Amino acid sequence: MFEIDQLIANTASDELLLVAKLFGPWRSRKKVLVFGSARTAKENPLYQLTKEFGQIMTKADWMSITGAGGGIMEATSEGAGHDHTIGVNIKLPFEQHANPFIDAANKVVSVKNFFTRKVSMIREADAFVCLPGGFGTLDELYEVLTLIHTGKSTPAPVVLIDAPGGTFWSKWLDFLETEIIGGAYISQPDSALVKLCTSAESAAEEIFTFYSNYVDCSFSSGEVQINLLNEPTDSQVQSLLKVTPQLSKTPLFTKQGSSITASFEGRNYVGLRLVINEINSWA
Repeated sequence: MFEIDQLIANTASDELLLVAKLFGPWRSRKKVLVFGSARTAKENPLYQLTKEFGQIMTKADWMSITGAGGGIMEATSEGAGHDHTIGVNIKLPFEQHANPFIDAANKVVSVKNFFTRKVSMIREADAFVCLPGGFGTLDELYEVLTLIHTGKSTPAPVVLIDAPGGTFWSKWLDFLETEIIGGAYISQPDSALVKLCTSAESAAEEIFTFYSNYVDCSFSSGEVQINLLNEPTDSQVQSLLKVTPQLSKTPLFTKQGSSITASFEGRNYVGLRLVINEINSWA
């Protein structure tokens, strides 16, 4: 039994290193990770919408990450272009084959394990976009939200895209509101972690807005340092106390140049997202 455990551990380690090597040359580029069904046909309005989104992100010098397969993944790659798509494929006897719009020789790797695939793609992404799909798509969305909600992944925009008039995500948001928030499994402010958009332009704008002033953040004992593009005024910094007092039992915001340090107990990452939203409104 130990030999099997060791084999699983070794395989996972090898796959993580394999994907890390793939992303190495493009670490400095902003990247959006796009999830969605592998079964979405080209005639589906969602395919064209996703293709348009990929085009917009490439024009903004972003790269796109996908699972390298068909459907929504193929639409993303077609829109983003051969040179701007990176894929992490999953080895399956069906569905998952590299699409023709991705550089399979240089920008795709295939892995056996779903968990190493998700970890590898999520840790490289600066934004997340999710379109309608099945179990795998929903699994990926919940993974992303869980990691951001618990601080295991740094703050990032999570965008849900549906066609105009589509009900896939609106019904999911209703379920979130009535059953998950209504049942007190999460709190009302937690819904701020996702945004529903019905056009490629609005989805891209949601991502660009998130980085319009916010750069990144780092954590140390009892504090978070938030780095900005623009130096804030003293009054702007103090106004953050009105946005969310829940980052710490003793809220405190101070600035040094274009950085803001806040007291942070390592729990309310949704509150941190609300602070970032306010910081971006200054831009």
